[in-house]
Amino acid sequence: MGSLLVGVVMVVGVFGVVIPVLPGTALILAAGVAWALLVVDEGSGRWVVVAIMAALFLAGIALKYALPGKRLSGQLTRTTLLYGGVAAVAGFFLLPPLGLLIGGVAGVYVAEARRHGNGPEARRSTVQVLKAVGLGILAELTAAVLMVATWLVGLALT
Repeated sequence: MGSLLVGVVMVVGVFGVVIPVLPGTALILAAGVAWALLVVDEGSGRWVVVAIMAALFLAGIALKYALPGKRLSGQLTRTTLLYGGVAAVAGFFLLPPLGLLIGGVAGVYVAEARRHGNGPEARRSTVQVLKAVGLGILAELTAAVLMVATWLVGLALT
């Protein structure tokens, strides 16, 4: 019963990567630690599983922020990033859970429209931001799926 509950929490964590309300990979890692502490009997194999999950967690978080930053490096002004960030936070509270994404995109578009005019350049910049954010989400989602797969292998072997 305990492993089933851990598995459900991990599935919720995977959805949390895509829906920005839940801390997806952190929830998966926490479920893995709970599994090692509460569900599995004695043995060091459980901690090897948790260590691998922790390494995947750290890699996923690092890539989540590094890949979009590298892709957008030098292309967006600080003002654009500020508009996007403020609008994302406002959107999160006004229209949860999708407001974070909608607000961020709208904020970037408004800033780029102010900078370049309301034309194709503003749309191009906004699409670049969306692609970069999508790349970050994909990196974290990959880490989340690998973390769950690691747990499943550990579950089978312990």
